[in-house]
Amino acid sequence: MTKYLIEETLASQTFADMLQNPEDRVEVLKPLFEAVGCKLEQGYASGIENKAYLIVESPDLNSVYTVGANFLASGAALSIKYIPLIALPEVVGICKKAASLGYRPPGR
Repeated sequence: MTKYLIEETLASQTFADMLQNPEDRVEVLKPLFEAVGCKLEQGYASGIENKAYLIVESPDLNSVYTVGANFLASGAALSIKYIPLIALPEVVGICKKAASLGYRPPGR
């Protein structure tokens, strides 16, 4: 399974709602991710940037999109980025494989 960093830009109304009813959103969101075969590992917030960050383990990107579509449709999120995370030991193998391709930039 692949880990993804989900970066959400939150609507100002989302913060207004949280002021009225503060709750641990990670616990609320876990069942949504589990319903599509994902695991929500952790959630973070940056109040300065109106952002929420989720670390999710998923069998595929479409499963993550399924939950994200709900965030957008509800109006809680204004935009979402899905960033696949690669463990550092895997990067070594990727670099070795990339180096073996012999890519030539345009004009060289």
